[in-house]
Order: sequence, then structure tokens, then C-alpha cells
Amino acid sequence: MTESALRICPLCEATCGLVVTIDRSDGAARITHARGDADDVFSAGFVCPKGASLPGLDNDPDRLSRPLIRRDGVLVEASWDEAFDAVAAGLGGVLSAHGGTSVGVYLGNPNAHTVAGALYAPVIVKALGTRQVFSASTLDQMPKHVSLGYLFGSPVAFTVPDIDRTDHLVIIGANPMVSNGSLATAADFPGKLRALRRRGGRLTVIDPARTRTAALADRHLAPRPGTDAALLFAVVHVLFDEGLTDLGEIAAQVDGVDEVRALAEAFAPETVAEHCGVPAAEIRELAREIAAAPSAAVYGRIGTSTVEFGTIGSWLVDVVNILTGNLDRPGGAMFPLGAAAPAPRKPGPGRGFVTGRWHSRVSGHPEVLSELPAAALAEEIDTPGDGQLKAVITIAGNPVLSAPDGARLDRALAGVGFMLSVDPYLNETTRHADVVLPPPPPSASPHFDFALNNLAVHNNVRYTPPVLPPADGRPDEAEILSRLALILYGVGPHGDPGLVDDQVIAATLAKATTDPNSPVHGRPVEELAAVLTGVRGYERRLDMMLRLGPYGDGFGAHPDGLTLDKVKAAPHGIDLGPLKPRLAQVISTPSGKVELAPPALVADTARLRASIGRAGEAFVLIGRRHLRSNNSWMHNVAALTGGSNRCTLQVHPDDAAELGLTDSAKVRGPGGEVIVPVEVTPGLRRGVVSLPHGWGHDRADTRLAVAATEPGVNANQLNDGSALDPLSGTAVLNGIPVDIAPAG
Repeated sequence: MTESALRICPLCEATCGLVVTIDRSDGAARITHARGDADDVFSAGFVCPKGASLPGLDNDPDRLSRPLIRRDGVLVEASWDEAFDAVAAGLGGVLSAHGGTSVGVYLGNPNAHTVAGALYAPVIVKALGTRQVFSASTLDQMPKHVSLGYLFGSPVAFTVPDIDRTDHLVIIGANPMVSNGSLATAADFPGKLRALRRRGGRLTVIDPARTRTAALADRHLAPRPGTDAALLFAVVHVLFDEGLTDLGEIAAQVDGVDEVRALAEAFAPETVAEHCGVPAAEIRELAREIAAAPSAAVYGRIGTSTVEFGTIGSWLVDVVNILTGNLDRPGGAMFPLGAAAPAPRKPGPGRGFVTGRWHSRVSGHPEVLSELPAAALAEEIDTPGDGQLKAVITIAGNPVLSAPDGARLDRALAGVGFMLSVDPYLNETTRHADVVLPPPPPSASPHFDFALNNLAVHNNVRYTPPVLPPADGRPDEAEILSRLALILYGVGPHGDPGLVDDQVIAATLAKATTDPNSPVHGRPVEELAAVLTGVRGYERRLDMMLRLGPYGDGFGAHPDGLTLDKVKAAPHGIDLGPLKPRLAQVISTPSGKVELAPPALVADTARLRASIGRAGEAFVLIGRRHLRSNNSWMHNVAALTGGSNRCTLQVHPDDAAELGLTDSAKVRGPGGEVIVPVEVTPGLRRGVVSLPHGWGHDRADTRLAVAATEPGVNANQLNDGSALDPLSGTAVLNGIPVDIAPAG
């Protein structure tokens, strides 16, 4: 017997709606097929190979179904009670001897795609009281957080391209034809790019490689990797030099234009052209085209973030949007408004954004957004002294492969006092854990995009409850993380996990009832809590967030507003309309205006100026995305292997001939060397080589049978982790100097 159910895909930022087929014929229900949901209000039937392969991921025989605990040096299966007791004993010993500040927490990328990662991981960090928090953010998007924080006062005031209405889209350092978009949640990004072209719009792509997105573009500029910031500053120079600036309706809300004009004087296209590898005339023409378009949006992504000047480059993306009048208007760069986001604040000055409230113990890296650089995790474990990490918790992460110098981290984790991993796989990182707690597969998990709805290019709200119950009564991820929180709060692992949700709900409502701008000001907390619906604690919390959110019913104050019941009653989602101008609601800087020339960024511009004319390396390494992959954790799905999803070193034909490369190459970087198959690729700029991220599945004691058959090499092992963007702590993963020779 088969039946169908709806599911939001949790595998990338596109958040497509799926229809899954459930087979119950053998008495053990499982998902057998997945296709796009044609009635989904956001994705309208689009699905990529990753979404279509959801059954393979869900049913992967290598997924752990029972906890593992280390006995006599070996990880063995145990009951859930035994596993939680082992966590209580292991963490309890560390906490009693060294305190919660001696525990480091690493949060991997999948936390952004799960209800539990969004709602419960922060509770664990708070319970520990640790400042040793690391995440994939400093391997990815942290420069954007910092630039937004300085510009608008909030590090989550994301601008996204209004892609459905823009006349000219400029993409720099991104390949959404393959990645499906990132920090811009857009189901069917490829279709939206084609629609832009069909309606007469213009697409410009800036990327060292002729990617699938670049191949679709009207104009493709291929700069030297790592020079995006200089190139964008040259565009800013032209805007001022040729009188092309026009801030439009937001002009009165922006401070610092004259300071940016002065900074840009040093970055004339003729000054930076050789450094960037882009002719001055092409830079000037790009600036003129952006300024002349009826509407335009510049969109930068990981290629502008994971480089030496990542924060400056991320800042300049929005500076160009602002100077051309394309911020906060249809067709430009706009601010989404998610249904579970806090209600918009009252316009006026705010607290602003700061970094460096504390520093890392070993290298003195400043805190950013309550995190330390992921590249510093190993040294915090293996360097003796006061404050040394004695325990590590990883949640849905594999930093041995995703962070620089994974070999050092591999050794450090092997020697840490206690390690706990919440992860469905025994991978290159979790193999070091003393306890592994596996959450159930996506089919047995709820889905609501707490983070990604705040990045959507069209406002919407969708929720899907679990399609199947967890097998054999195993706890879901929300319960797993709640029980960990109970351990840390001293209740013990066998207390009621609902206590965690009750505490969060009570604290949130207490704050709301004391806020004079809240629709529940002055009302009893107990009365409000009793109204909440939902079969589990996370649903009650979601109901609360929706009711208090920008579209919510305000617990009855706005009867037509959203509640969880209303969202559940619309299983294909609710369309909340196109993006609307709302800059005044977003700004929370101390001045109450967009601060276009933040002192930290102005100061770092001197470092960028000094880099102009610096001798370039013979070869530099960049990463790349695959349509059938998403970081390291999808390499074990057989349906996604093969095709272009391979770990090869892409090299320009002339470079390959000059170096005598045929089958394989030896690549040496600051952190080590690897031997990798060569793929001659004419679309690359000369002097640039490309190696994908997330490979290197060749370590013992893992359970990744499919991935181990084609392990590839770990590109991050070429990186010693010493190069960071100083403003964000983000590792420099693109533009790394490398030496290349035939493998022989």
C-alpha cells in the first residue's frame, strides 16, 4: 500500500516543496519517491537532483539508528538510556572539574535546515555558558553578517536580490544555476534567471570560472580570485567619478556618502585593472550599466566571502546597491520578512553592532556574533593552559573535512577529554566521539525554515510535520537536544524534555508582555501560553513565534493574522506577497541611519589599498559547487554520485600543457599536499585551478560505504588556517596560493 505526503526539502537553501510517496506494503513504512509539489506557493513544482534523491538519503543503510558509546576504545551500539547516562557522566565530569566554559560547541551547516538546530542548539550553548562556540558560519557567510551589522545595525538584516522584478542582476562569486542560491532563498533560481533573460533583463556574472551561471550571462568578467573587493571599489569610483550616483528615496536615511567617495578615489579602474585582471574599460562599462538600468541588484555570495577581504567585498556589494538607488525598492536589493521573525521594530536609533566582546585564548581572535573562528578550534583543544577545551560537542557538523588543516583537528579531537556528537553518521569527525546520538531521518522530522524564510525572495510561510513517526520509539532531534539541555541545567537526562519548551515559552512571553509595543502588553503569561496549539513543544513554540510575528494574530489582537493552525490548514503554504520597501523598520544603528562608512571597514580599506600591485602567485586555488552535492554529508547517497559530481582538479588547457599534466597532479599549499585527478577545463581563467569542497572520505573507522568508494581528497588540507579575514574571522578558502606538478 502506498500513499502521498507533503514535505519541504531540507537539503539546501531553495526550500522546495516535495510530494513524497510512502510505501507501507512490507509493514515498515518508508519513503520511496520524491517529486516537486506543483501546488507549492513558493517552488511551484521545481525540484533538483538532491530533492529527488531524498528517499536515498532517508533510507541510507549507513545512517545510525541507535546511539554509539565508547567502550574500551571502541564505539558500540547502546540503548538511549545508556547513551544519555554516558553523556551525563562524561559531561558532568568535565563540568564539575572545569566548568561549562571548558566545553567547545561546533554547529554544522545542516542546523540551518532543521527545527531542532534552530530552536534547541542555542539553548545548549546558553546552558553551558561557554564562549567557545564555532560554526560553519566562519567557513561561509560571516563576512556578510559583519557588513550588514555595521551598515544597518543588525547582522541578520539580509538584503536579497528582487530577482523576479529586476532589470539587471549582477552575480559575483556565486553559481546559483548549480547551488540553487544561497543567502537568497529562491526555489528554481535557474528558472528565475532564464525568466530574467526572457523579459529583456540583463545578467552579468563575475567569476574566475565560466560556470553554468556565467555561460547564461550577457556579460562574464573573470577576475583574479580574491580581487572582488578591489573590483567593486573601482565600480564605486566610477559611480562618483562620472556622476552616476543617485540614492533615490533613501538618500535622507544614509550617512557616510562623502567618506566612501574619498575612499574610492584610490581605486580607479586604471589603478586596479592589472591587479584584478579585468580591463579598466570593462569595469567602467559595468558601473554605467548598473547605474543606467531601470532597476538593478548586485548579489554576492561565497566567492566574495571566503577570501582575504571578505567583509569589505560583502560591504561593497550593498554600497553599490545603495549608491545606485537600488536598495529597498522593487527590482533592487530588498529585505525579506519571514513569518516567524520578530515583528518589525519601531523606526529610530538602535543599539548597533559590535565585535570583539571577547577574544580566543590562543591567537586572540575577536568574537563575532558570539562565535570564534572555526579555524581556531584545533588550537583551542591542543594548546595547554588555562581555558583549554576539555570537551567538545558537535551538532550536525564535520569540521575535520570542512575546516582548514583538518589533519590537526583530527589529532586534536582524538585527544580531547570528552566528545559528544549529535549526528546521523559516523563520519571523519564523529568517529572521535565518546557518545554519538543519531537523530531520525528527514521523514521523521518536522520542517520549518526559521532562518531561510528570512532570506526568501518572495515572502511566504510553510510548515510540514513529520511524514513518518520515528522508528522503534526513538527520540526525535528536538527531544535529543532537550535532554542534553536538561543534563546541563542539572535536571538530569531522564526529566521531562517538555520542560525546555515550557521555559523558553514562559521567558519569551514574559518579555513580550512587558514590551509596550507588543500586542500582548500587560496580558498574563499563563493565559497566553494556554492558547498555544501543537502536538509537540516545538510546535507550540512555532505557534508563539507566528502569533507574535509580523503577520501574526497577536494572540487575538489581529484576528485575521497567522497562527500555527492556519499554516497547517494550508499544506502547500501561504503566499505573503512580494518583498516590500521597509528600510526604516530594519535600521538599528546608533544614528538611526544607514552608516555607509563604518570605522572598522574604513580602517581595513588601507589593507586593501596595500594589496594593489602585490605580486601575484603563479597558481591560486578556488572551490566549486556541484548540483548533486551539498558539502560533505551527501556524498554517501548513491543516487547523487557520478556525473560531474567528482573530486577533480580543474585546470586550464594551456596551464595543463605547460605543466605537463595528464592524469593526476600533486597540489601543494600552505597546509599540505594532495594528489588528485586532473580535469582539463577551458572555462577557467589561466593561473586558476579548482577543487571542490567536502571530499576526503579515506579515514578509517567511519561508516560511509558509498563515499569511501570514491573518497576524493580534502581541499582544506592544503590550507593551514592561518589566513583569515580579520573583521569576521572567516577562513580564506578561495584564492589560496598553490604549487602544482605532475603526480609522478
